[in-house]
Amino acid sequence: MPVAKFHLSEELITKESARQILQQASAIYADVLDSPIERTRVFINSYNPDYVAVGGEVCADSANVVAFFEFIVLDGRTQEQRTAIGEQFTLLLCDILGVDRSLIRGYCSLVRPEDWYISGNPASAVRKAEVDARRQEQGNG
Repeated sequence: MPVAKFHLSEELITKESARQILQQASAIYADVLDSPIERTRVFINSYNPDYVAVGGEVCADSANVVAFFEFIVLDGRTQEQRTAIGEQFTLLLCDILGVDRSLIRGYCSLVRPEDWYISGNPASAVRKAEVDARRQEQGNG
């Protein structure tokens, strides 16, 4: 379920830095949420500085850059987990892109398990099936 989107000024990123962000953000997500990395989805959207503004100034006309992220987790994840992801994504952008921390913004969206779909099925049903399968396996072992 973990999905993250990074919105960045196109002059900030290279193919190599994009790969680093995609791979490291996936690892952060999997680690913090104790989730298989196969479930992560990470996207980067880049923006022409003529088409974005920071602080009311068009980025092409200023030294400002866009460094914004959003991430989605299922409702029930702890505040500590959400804060850890936000902090680590911020540090990731600072380290890889050299962006001043004060320019980075982000937010977390919580999604109810019955409103998130995995292979067309609500996550609530998928979770229940996984829990039931583990119980049955433990009972047989």
